[in-house]
Amino acid sequence: MTATAVPETRRARRRRQRPRATFTSVLGELLLTAGVLVMLFVAWQMWIGDIIISAQHNAEGAAVSQEWASQPAPEPPPVVTDDETGETYYEPPILAHPGDGEEFARMLIPRFGGDYNVAVAGGTSRAVTLDKIGIGVYDQSKMPGEVGNFSVAGHRTTWGKPLNKIDKLRTGDAIVVETPEGWYTYRFRTLEYVTPAQVDVLLDVPQMPGVETGERYITLTACSPLYSLAERIVAYGVFEGFQPRAEGPPDSLAPVEVAPPSI
Repeated sequence: MTATAVPETRRARRRRQRPRATFTSVLGELLLTAGVLVMLFVAWQMWIGDIIISAQHNAEGAAVSQEWASQPAPEPPPVVTDDETGETYYEPPILAHPGDGEEFARMLIPRFGGDYNVAVAGGTSRAVTLDKIGIGVYDQSKMPGEVGNFSVAGHRTTWGKPLNKIDKLRTGDAIVVETPEGWYTYRFRTLEYVTPAQVDVLLDVPQMPGVETGERYITLTACSPLYSLAERIVAYGVFEGFQPRAEGPPDSLAPVEVAPPSI
């Protein structure tokens, strides 16, 4: 009886020492699992998902640009002569203002990479334009090549983050807007950080109400700093010229040194 009782005693002891699941321990494990899932979701939203969405937007843009290139080129606009300098240039065609979520152009910025090709659509709401399409045009904005301010907005983080590298722009960098008619080239001039309430950056002459210069500007806006809504980062540029599709892509699309990715 002694020989058989020992194993039974040991088994009983092991059973008594086995920890019992309690409400607190189960809750702790569930919270830990939930925390891991949240971290994975955040990583997806901020990094992995952005990479996939950005690549998808660029691929879609390349397909659109190729489709436009394969179609018969529209008739070039009139050539005008500058009275002061005697230089000739194409009068840029002015497009109708797009409806909310209506895509009408692609934005190409060589500084952001040779494959950068993002849709431009009407409106700046997240639900319709910024989250789903890419870059949105403010309601009061002028159109590409039009006298005044062509003003747009885009995400700097998440949803493909089309303006993530806005702070990497250098003076003279090309900001090109492609449409079926051709390419509108602007040249970057300067960056500025403002509060969200400073909407005068969207005026026809930025921050100069009531002033008319006859110039054509572009203003790109995004949230700043990264992962924050505290401020806005604003990039200003001036119009350089329009190149009709019949003449092929402009020299402004030549590759440049690519800025390193923001983290």
